Amino acid sequence: MVRVFKVSPNVQKMMIEYYKDFKREKTPPYALFQADSADVVVTLYESGKAMFQGVSADIEAQLWIDQEKHLNNITIENESKKDKKDKKEEKKTFFNFSTIGSDEVGTGDYFGPIVVTATYVSKDNISFLEKLGVKDSKKITDEKISELAPQIVKQIPYVTYILDNKDYNELVNKDTNMNKIKAILHNKVLIDLIKKEQPKYEKIVIDEFCSPKNFYGYITDAKEKIKNVTFMTKAEDQVLSVAAASIISRYIFLKEIKKIGQELNTKIVLGAGPQVDEIARKILEEKGINELKKYVKYNFKNTNKIKGE
Repeated sequence: MVRVFKVSPNVQKMMIEYYKDFKREKTPPYALFQADSADVVVTLYESGKAMFQGVSADIEAQLWIDQEKHLNNITIENESKKDKKDKKEEKKTFFNFSTIGSDEVGTGDYFGPIVVTATYVSKDNISFLEKLGVKDSKKITDEKISELAPQIVKQIPYVTYILDNKDYNELVNKDTNMNKIKAILHNKVLIDLIKKEQPKYEKIVIDEFCSPKNFYGYITDAKEKIKNVTFMTKAEDQVLSVAAASIISRYIFLKEIKKIGQELNTKIVLGAGPQVDEIARKILEEKGINELKKYVKYNFKNTNKIKGE
């Protein structure tokens, strides 16, 4: 998988600092650096373009997409003209359907849990969500999400699962990668929603974070497995059930982050950048590694940085 997009000068500086300990000795022509980040090769070019190559390219790229949104209010698009045309056609196809969709939040944040939500949007509720202005949570301010989510959950059936940091760190210690964790959680909330609501749906849609083959491979051990899933890139932009799920997940995630901040008596910064390292380093120095583990995804590179490794 390959992701390519242009990053702003301030984010370029953050990337240079973030990957300084992982740089390759040889740098490609016209590149500021090339670094190995687990199973992803990251290259930042003099033009400002960043390229992510590897199995988890989407996850690694999302760290910097989030920084662009947070610092510069820029929404990164990584689509060709053909992709956009295809997606418009997909939107026309799915927009008026009764759908079940799921989406997750927190996979690129060092602090906080992973929150996954599935929602059921019937044809009767499409106009309700349209009037609210429901769309991908990454394109809505946190203030707006706090306004929309309580209205959505009153009318739209949903199921949410929160994977806290303790459970996340235990799963990772068992050699479970991020995509497998996401697949297991998506499968769980979708199954639970269908059992709870018994909805009359036409499509089940998941925002595509891995190939369908890998998804079903990841959930092999699940007692019940979701079937007939439609995997779509940028599904939260095209399917209202996925968009609603993204807003609910974000709302719950922000509440969990607020709880963490209150427990630690500090403001928690989202993402996985240098500011996050500063906060985590202070917690490590004051409270120790076991306390830090309660609040962070311990396998992120931030851990090695703040420990000075």
